[in-house]
Amino acid sequence: MKAIILFGHGARDARWREPFDRLATMWQEQHPNSLVELAFLEMMQPSLEEAISQLVQKGANEIVVVPVFFGQGGHLRNDFPVLLQDCQTKFPAVKLSTTPAVGEDAAVLQAIIDFGARAL
Repeated sequence: MKAIILFGHGARDARWREPFDRLATMWQEQHPNSLVELAFLEMMQPSLEEAISQLVQKGANEIVVVPVFFGQGGHLRNDFPVLLQDCQTKFPAVKLSTTPAVGEDAAVLQAIIDFGARAL
């Protein structure tokens, strides 16, 4: 069974998480037959390892991690690959893969341009 993890940075302010919760809810509403979890790099829970564990308990054996970051900064270039490899070692029966940062996608950039254009 395939699943997705929406992976964010995390923040001290709990309100920062609200759009991520809405994103996960929207995903589940639009894809009711697929599993989705949130995970955070730091300061918030669940961690990536915890989210993978939750999905595995629900039957997932193939998980795609989508970094909900605007760009491929130091965390995604340095910290994230190590974290993902550690998780792969802890869950050897699970196929883990990742996408580029969402901000690297042309459709996401276009959505931001469209958002700005509506503000004019």
